[in-house]
Amino acid sequence: MADDRISMPASQGGLVRYYNEYKSKIRVKPIHVVAFAVAVIVLEVLFRIL
Repeated sequence: MADDRISMPASQGGLVRYYNEYKSKIRVKPIHVVAFAVAVIVLEVLFRIL
């Protein structure tokens, strides 16, 4: 009997390597994002009241 199994070629198996050393030129601290979101919410509330 012949071997009926199908074998895949030896490769990376679909794994993708992403570069972890990517550095963005724009640095934003998390506190700034939270402060901006709170400011937008406060302005929205003020606009609805007025």
